[in-house]
Order: sequence, then C-alpha cells, then structure tokens
Amino acid sequence: MVIKDIRKTSENTLLGVIRIVLGIMFLMTGFMKLFIPLFTEAWLGQLVQAGIPLVTLNFFFVPFMEIVLGLLLLKGLFTRFFSLLIFPIMIVATYVHIIVEDASLFPLQPKLPIVPIIVIIMAIMLLRRGAGSWSDDLRWTNKNKKT
Repeated sequence: MVIKDIRKTSENTLLGVIRIVLGIMFLMTGFMKLFIPLFTEAWLGQLVQAGIPLVTLNFFFVPFMEIVLGLLLLKGLFTRFFSLLIFPIMIVATYVHIIVEDASLFPLQPKLPIVPIIVIIMAIMLLRRGAGSWSDDLRWTNKNKKT
C-alpha cells in the first residue's frame, strides 16, 4: 500500500460496523477513565501496579487519546492511519492484563487480555481493508473514482 491509498476503502458493511464498534469502545473507555470514579481509580491502580512510567502523564494522556481516536474512528477519517494508534495502546493493555494481579482493577472485563486481543484483531482488519461503509474515507474514495 502506498501513502496515496491510505484512505482507499470499499462499501463493506462489516468493516463499517467494526470501525463504529471500535470508535464507541475507545470513546467510552476514555470518558470512563477520566470521569467515572470507579474506573478512574482502577485506571490509576493499573498504571501503578504495572509499573508504567510517567503515571501522571499517562493517566491523562491515554484517555484523551482514546477519546480522540474514538471520534476519528466514528467519523471514518484516515482510518488506516489511526488504526495504527490502536496497536501500542492495546499492546500495553495486554501487558497490564498479564502483569497486574488484582482482578478488581478490571471492572467490566475479564482479567485475561481477551478484550485487547480482540481489539487488535479488529484493528488489523481496518488497517488492511480500510474504513468500510458510512465513512469519510469511503466518500473520498467514491469522489476520486469519478474524477
């Protein structure tokens, strides 16, 4: 894939659904880490117990990035590029799930890194095939086909 094809996609409903599901997941996760006390405490506990450096910076930066990433995925704008940002977040999430012993620090999800691995698989699909249906990338692709 060359850089000019980064927005190229097709009318694929499955990819559109995957992109929207990931967008909602990242948007909700970011908001919960910042604004819901139960999740804020769990997020801080995960960072500390996993030995993640720069705890204060990561405590605010990662949820902010998740919110921005969620909005961009929902819009379907440069989806292939922004799906690359999912990988470092989910690799660290997998590490945290493996290292942290306290299962109470994982509200609404299992202690095993099942969710991060599923998200990585979904991100690989978006990276390889594009944003799919209902995306700005699809509108851009269709516009460029006509010219």
